[in-house]
This record gives sequence, C-alpha cells and structure tokens, in this order.
Amino acid sequence: MEFTELSERLEKLSARYGEHLGIERDGDWFLLKLQEEVGELTQAYLQVTGRARTKGKTPEEIRDAFQLEFADVCCQLLLLARHFDVDVPHEIERKWLSHE
Repeated sequence: MEFTELSERLEKLSARYGEHLGIERDGDWFLLKLQEEVGELTQAYLQVTGRARTKGKTPEEIRDAFQLEFADVCCQLLLLARHFDVDVPHEIERKWLSHE
C-alpha cells in the first residue's frame, strides 16, 4: 500500500473515532494518544518477555497482542505526522537514508 493512501485511510478511521466519542483531535490529543499507545506497547513487551503478569493469556495471545500494539503505535505516529503536515518518507530520507 502506498504511504499517502495509508495515511488517508487512517485519517478517516481516526476522524470517525473522534466524532463517535466526541473527541477534539488536536495536536495535544494526537501526541497524548501516541504516548498512550507506546505505554500499551511497553506493557505488551513486558508480557512477551516474561517480565509482567500474563493475566491468563496464552503465549500466542501475548505475542499477538504485542504485534498489534506495534500497529497502534505506528498508526498513531502517522496520524500525528499528518496533523502537523510532516512528510514522513521525505524526512526519513533526509534523516536516515541520506547516510547510506
């Protein structure tokens, strides 16, 4: 999937989520939501590495939850970038890939 298409699809979903819950999706919300998702990834990481309670989940369920949290973090990061008009592919090229 192309990056711009992904960003547009995520925006539609997020806007619908915000409307449904009556949330103002401003810069603060996007950053705080990203932080929330990073926290959930951290919790899943602790579970997958055996450093947190499993809460009755199987190893497969724990691994699955860990992988899904990556998607949440990535999507929320892309939404934050979109909100602030950051051209992520361009900035990755400029910051990282220019050193290849």
